[in-house]
Amino acid sequence: MATATRLKDKYQAEIVPTLKERFNYKSVMQVPKLEKIIINRGVGEAVADKKLVDVAIEEITTIAGQKAVPTMSKKSISNFKLREDMPIGARVTLRGDRMYQFLDRLITIAIPRERDFQGIKDKLDGRGNYTLGVKEQIIFPEIKLDQVKKVTGMDITFTTSAKSDEEAYELLKLFGMPFKKKQ
Repeated sequence: MATATRLKDKYQAEIVPTLKERFNYKSVMQVPKLEKIIINRGVGEAVADKKLVDVAIEEITTIAGQKAVPTMSKKSISNFKLREDMPIGARVTLRGDRMYQFLDRLITIAIPRERDFQGIKDKLDGRGNYTLGVKEQIIFPEIKLDQVKKVTGMDITFTTSAKSDEEAYELLKLFGMPFKKKQ
């Protein structure tokens, strides 16, 4: 049995009617929605030490609540001592309830714990998707500080069904993303 999440309920009750009115959609099916969240972490030092990829997989699995998979290099680069199909990072794709649970924890707990936090940049990719770079994995409460050997960052990509950046921005803003105030 699937558990209902706070943001999923908020999307149905508040966000859909607000966006439908603001952008004059004829049907609720036209309202953009959050399709998936991808957490990606590259481990450049993995060429020398294979155990770093396992640590990255373990940390992302803990953060996301879903098993992460290693990312493999696509081609060999001799200057970096990199061979094809070598593990060089970790990633996980969240959908459904896990996606909403992760987004809730990210917005309410993790992002405000960032040092000198004044909001996140509002630059979208032109197709209605947003990528957030996190400098430290220790902002997530699931990560135990005494077990962290090296502080590293990760990329979190929000994929929406929005047709424009303006629609996606409004969707993420209504979810509670703490964007910087526009001057």
